[in-house]
Amino acid sequence: MSDTIRNCTIIGSGPAGYTAAIYAARAGLKPLLYTGKEPGGQLMITTDVENYPGYPDGRTGPEMMMDFQKQAERFDTEIRGEMITAVDFSGPVHVLTTESGDIIQTHTVIISTGASAKWLGLESEQRLMNVGVSACAVCDGFFYKGQKVAVVGAGDTAAEEATYLAKLCPEVHMLVRRDEMRASKIMQKRVMNTKNITVHWNTETVEVLGKDAVEGVKVKNNKTQETSVLDTTGFFVAIGHKPNTGIFDKWLDMDDAGYLITKPGTTKTKVSGVFASGDAQDNVYRQAVTAAGTGCMAALDAERYLAEHEIV
Repeated sequence: MSDTIRNCTIIGSGPAGYTAAIYAARAGLKPLLYTGKEPGGQLMITTDVENYPGYPDGRTGPEMMMDFQKQAERFDTEIRGEMITAVDFSGPVHVLTTESGDIIQTHTVIISTGASAKWLGLESEQRLMNVGVSACAVCDGFFYKGQKVAVVGAGDTAAEEATYLAKLCPEVHMLVRRDEMRASKIMQKRVMNTKNITVHWNTETVEVLGKDAVEGVKVKNNKTQETSVLDTTGFFVAIGHKPNTGIFDKWLDMDDAGYLITKPGTTKTKVSGVFASGDAQDNVYRQAVTAAGTGCMAALDAERYLAEHEIV
């Protein structure tokens, strides 16, 4: 264990983590950031990003995350390419353990570990990711304007994705595994009242078709066992996200899905000096710009905490 106690350690490196690092570094906190197993988060598997302010010509997700990283490093953020595998929030100084066994002591912790989209587990789904397969209609729907698309899922997220895409696409096929949806009544009503959404009940995806881009979706009716092909160029998987918060379950409050709970209007968790930002605590918006906003909030909250405790 190092004798040095860090002022601020950031766990995670998506828009929230890097933004927190930029603000913390400019405040003189000399932050240490651990990138985790997916440096850059979900944007690393996103091709074109055209809805982030300040990029009028768009940017690929990996390019944008490299920009964020360079900006954080410019202000002397120390970045380490490791995962944090365990935490101990029992004392006034928080203790983190890395995958290589290093022990880090820190006055404040900013959690920005994000959330990972759930997938169907099809080889074709992974192969055609970002060339027709997506897990975010708000992020990628614009690129399918005027095209036929399919949405997999039966909850509120799937219903929201389908109705969003229906404003852009002439035909939206919603694939539901059972004979009913899990979505709220109001969302089901919106789907049913949208003329260009076709709901396929008892329907399971067999394969996403296409070599270099999505050219269709092969589906199966679970009752009749009949297969058919839907003519689509976009395939949106909306079966939920899993927040990457497992190592905190002993220490922090979470909702039923595992999202970290923060005090309203702040990024504060129930543990003093521990703050949560980005998709690890946001199960509603899940956008790069909102994640960056909460990363800024977390850094400001951490700075105030350190000042209040006369640490810096």
